[in-house]
This record gives sequence, structure tokens and C-alpha cells, in this order.
Amino acid sequence: MPPLIFRKGLDLKDAVAGELAQAYHSALVDRVKASDYRLTSGRLTIHLAREFGFCYGVDRAVDYAYQARRRFPDRHVFLTGEIIHNPHVNDRLRAAGIRFLSDPGERAESRGPDDVVILPAFGVTVAEMLQFERLGCTLVDTTCGSVLNVWKNVARFAQDGFTAVIHGKVHHEETRATASQALKHPNGRYLVVLDQQEALAVCDYIRHGGPREAFLARVDQKASPGFEPARDLERIGCANQTTMLMSESLEIERMLRQAMLDRYGETALADHFRAFDTICSATQERQDAVLALLDETALDLMIVVGGYNSSNTCNLARMCAERVPTFHIADGTCLVSPAEIRHRPIGPPSTAGMIERTARDWLPAGGALAIGLTAGASTPNNIVGEVIATLAGYGGEGQVESVPAGPAS
Repeated sequence: MPPLIFRKGLDLKDAVAGELAQAYHSALVDRVKASDYRLTSGRLTIHLAREFGFCYGVDRAVDYAYQARRRFPDRHVFLTGEIIHNPHVNDRLRAAGIRFLSDPGERAESRGPDDVVILPAFGVTVAEMLQFERLGCTLVDTTCGSVLNVWKNVARFAQDGFTAVIHGKVHHEETRATASQALKHPNGRYLVVLDQQEALAVCDYIRHGGPREAFLARVDQKASPGFEPARDLERIGCANQTTMLMSESLEIERMLRQAMLDRYGETALADHFRAFDTICSATQERQDAVLALLDETALDLMIVVGGYNSSNTCNLARMCAERVPTFHIADGTCLVSPAEIRHRPIGPPSTAGMIERTARDWLPAGGALAIGLTAGASTPNNIVGEVIATLAGYGGEGQVESVPAGPAS
């Protein structure tokens, strides 16, 4: 008998709405949004981006996790790993009794028909899905629809004999799951590129060829098993991890298209190159909102809130840092004082890492200050509210209460 799989919730949305609101909503954020996304406190004005925080896919994934815990109170409920890249959300799920198969001592192969397994918003690999089905676990699938759209295109690439070139982080859960979709077909192939520099190496090989072993050494662990560059770069299709920087994904697509055009010519391009729009709309909306804020407001500095391992949050910080001094913080506790802030250094994905640093005298003394604020798609409003409340206190208004809102409508 096939396992039970829940993909459209567990009919308990109303039952958990109050719990979710208490945990993740913020009346202060609602107040700032109602005031044209602006709050003034003494010499300090906070400008909130018009799209920020939880996207639909993240909101849905967290909702389903709470529904699963409520639906199966007497069964072991597991997550394959982090449901989203936000430590506060994951810690709350642990506190609710949901165990993580990625934690020490937990073993996926030990699960069985009495266990409930939640698949995260990033999705899981084809092999992991087959394992849980074979074990007979009840599955709650929260995979984001934007991710499923990328999977569909990657599977189509493989079916038609095109190698999927995926702009993403090779160890990211979503990219691993996306790459596995190519291997569903006997001749499916993939290659993951992190940035434009790695894409340039692929473009050079497409145009000119080169030493096979040197190229394979360069893409080690980033390509499908048995990857042969001369064969597998002859026909390629572009895809991306949905949380990557949109402008960079589009530039990598342009680079690869031009390389194929140079190699095969315009008339044969369609036989060798494909691309589909696999940019997540929520990711794009948050990036567009940050650009609009930077264009329309003279900011003294920018604060980006979200998990340090959140790809979309890191990319928002990179965008802001090109225009204005920017600090990527995990939550309100990182705002130690007007003289001290803990933050993640901002840089390319391959160099920045996740080491938290401390900066001194980060908030300019004296005079009016305009501070921009945004948050990654995995950051709940209560965390944003805590940051706003702390900043407002620095402006001279005194303590601004950051209380949760009532149940979301």
C-alpha cells in the first residue's frame, strides 16, 4: 500500500492560525506598514522595504508543519532538516516536539509506517523521496511551488537530452534536490555553477574545448556522475536555485547563451541551448523592493534581517552593500547597542562564510539618520518587529513595544 502523502495541508489551518500568529506576527510591523512603511523616532527614521519577510511558500511550509504536529499528537513527527533557513522558526518546531533527521543520533533509515516525515520548502532529492516511500512513512510535502517549477524544467531538459546547468550552491538542499531531477532519466546530466566566474569557465570550454581532466577537476562534486564535458556541454538548459540573485542568474544565462551562439551559430542555437524563467516571484519581489527603496530614499545605512545560511537574505545584503553601508543581522539581539552590532560579513557566496563579526560605532552619532530595513523570505515578522523596536529606542523615543498581532486574517 503506498504511503499517505499530504500536499495540500491537513485540514487544520484554522486550528493552528492563532498559534502561528502568536509566534510569528508583530503588531509593530503592522503599524509601520500602515504608516507608509515608515517609523520616525527622534533623529532616526526607519524605512521598511515594501516586500520583505515570509513569502507564500515559507508561510505555507511552516503552517503545514504546525498542522502536522496537531494532526498527529501521538506519533513521532520528523523534519528531514531545517524547514527553512531561520533558526528561530526551527527552534520553535523543535520545542513543539518535531525532531530533525539532520540532528545527531537521528537516522532516516530507522523510520517506518508509524512515523510522520515533513519535507521542507526546499524539497528533497529523488533518492530521499523514494526512501521515505519505501519505508512507508506518512509524508507532509511542503515543497514550494516555485521549486517544483524548476524541477519540471530540469526533468524536461533531461528527457530531451539537454544537460541542466544550475546556478546555485552545490551543497544547498534545494540545489541538490533540483540536480537529482535530472538523474530521473537514463541520460540525464547536470552541472552546478556558483557564480559568473564559474560560468565563465564553462563558457570557455564550450567555445574552445580544453584539457578534459583540468575541467573535470574544476567541477569536481558539482557535476553529475560520469560527466563528459565534450559530450555534456553540447546541449544545455539553464535553471537556478530559486533564492539566488536574480540579476546574476540572468547574466549567467546570457553568458551561456552567447557561448553556444559563438560555437554553433544562430540557426542551430535552439538545438543546443534552452532557458526558462525559473526565478522565484517572491525572491524577485523582495529584490525589486530593495532596489526601489535604495532608488527612492537617501539612506545612511541598511539593515538586512535573516538567517546567516539563508541564500535569499545574503543576496539582499549583497545588493544593498553595493549602494550603502549594510549590516546583515540574524535578529534583534545582534543590535547590542548604538555602539556595537553583531553581523555576518557581506561578500560573494564563495567567500563570505557564516562567521559572525562585531562592528563598533556602526550607528553614526548626531544628526538625523535614515535607516533602510528589509528581511529575507524566511524571516518572520516578530523578528522584524524586534529589530524595529530596538532601532526606535536608539532614536530617542525610548522603548517601543514589539508585541505579536492577533491571528492573521
